[in-house]
Amino acid sequence: MAFDVNNPYFRTKVMTATPEQLRMLLLEGALQFMRDGRDGLASKNYEKSYEGLSQAKAIIMELINALRPEVDPELCSRLQSLYVYIYRLLTEGSFEKDLKKIDEAIELMDYERETWGMLIEKIASEKKTAGAAAPRAAVPSPEGKPSSTGSSISISA
Repeated sequence: MAFDVNNPYFRTKVMTATPEQLRMLLLEGALQFMRDGRDGLASKNYEKSYEGLSQAKAIIMELINALRPEVDPELCSRLQSLYVYIYRLLTEGSFEKDLKKIDEAIELMDYERETWGMLIEKIASEKKTAGAAAPRAAVPSPEGKPSSTGSSISISA
């Protein structure tokens, strides 16, 4: 998928996405920019390499800043360490013109994207199971009559 912010379809996708889907878009965007930067470096097109890797690093910084340690400090610490390592690989790979470091960063980010995709699938499956299995509770309405309500599950990225 192209990440053209002027494309109305892309804008609609972003504006209607869940937090989980937004995070996936960031991971996919980082990967696309990393690959663009790697291709630029491999073809000695240093402007393309700089643009791609700079955009990828900006997205990685967004991923780091979006972590919420109050929810799970240990998990956030591990993710922050991973993202800092990937950021460092991109910076060193760009500076040293080392494709191996950039390839390692791409491999790690691709693994992160796959892991996030599996989590999204699991959340969707649990929502379906919870929605089908959860009994509707009778809750008094303002008029004092029971009404059925379902529960909703909210996971923030």
